[in-house]
Amino acid sequence: MLAEMARRHPELHIQTCYSDRFVDLIAEGYDCAIRVGYLQDSNLIARRIGPVYGKLVASPDYIKAHGEPETPDELIAHQALMQGTEAWQFMDGDKIITVRPQGRFKADNGTALVAAATAGLGVAYLPDCLTHEHVTSGALVPIMTNHPPPPAGAYIIRPPGPHPARKIRVLTELLIEFFGETPHLAVQPLSHQDDALA
Repeated sequence: MLAEMARRHPELHIQTCYSDRFVDLIAEGYDCAIRVGYLQDSNLIARRIGPVYGKLVASPDYIKAHGEPETPDELIAHQALMQGTEAWQFMDGDKIITVRPQGRFKADNGTALVAAATAGLGVAYLPDCLTHEHVTSGALVPIMTNHPPPPAGAYIIRPPGPHPARKIRVLTELLIEFFGETPHLAVQPLSHQDDALA
């Protein structure tokens, strides 16, 4: 989408930083960030650009060797593929259950966690946009489907101020358009991800 934005607006200079860490927009001088997941309270201004769904997945080899967890409590006995020490949330009817899984493989990048999951290293809680092809091919299997993660969103985050800069408005409109035209992003995290635009 940023390449499309540059194509449509040839006078615009774009510099991006792709990272799964949370950046400090103000201290680090970013105009905005794209955050995926669940927003924490802050003084930043957020605009939702689309839904993001995720699921718990594992490889058939992992399931064969270690079994398949059926409830959030059973996750404690499994190897979780994680970004850090994050909590995972699941729905139990209308109630949200929070679990703090454990695991020996951690990465600050969703693509690396997909690779670890397909290699059979554990269970991963990932957005559908990263796992869609692997689930379709059978390399990953959705597990614990009776306890899905709550839906999350993708947001444009910007520093406080009365009106966003024109370039932020243009990016927001393009991303809303992209989410509307990309149905596999809304297929039934997550981890938080942060892509920042300077």
